[in-house]
Amino acid sequence: MPKANRTASRRYTDEQAAAGIDALLPALETWPNQYRGYEIAIEIPEYTSVCPKTGLPDFATLTITYMPARQCVELKSLKEYLLAYRNLGIFYENAVNRILEDLVAACQPVWAEVKGEFRPRGGITSTIRARWPRPKAKS
Repeated sequence: MPKANRTASRRYTDEQAAAGIDALLPALETWPNQYRGYEIAIEIPEYTSVCPKTGLPDFATLTITYMPARQCVELKSLKEYLLAYRNLGIFYENAVNRILEDLVAACQPVWAEVKGEFRPRGGITSTIRARWPRPKAKS
């Protein structure tokens, strides 16, 4: 029997892999937090973006959970921000991590997590979680 080809060729470009990471998106606005030591969970059941490789739409339920410090994210600005992803080509993993980074930059929470539960495509579902502060890499 012939040996299987062990050097798989990539089926995406570097541009596709980085698509959407630096896209200009609406700003996340904040308002002053009046309390300490509680968490906020926001569920977005109708998140959409576009696969940068195929151009097909991606659908997910996003859950943003965070403990506010001095600022809370303003929900209307969050909605406008997330709507900008509708036509944005970006891989699942990059979208979840970009949303986390933008949330942290806007409101500087004590901690935060963004979870994306992406609908099946080709019989595969994906759940992506990103946390802040970022876990330390194991040596």
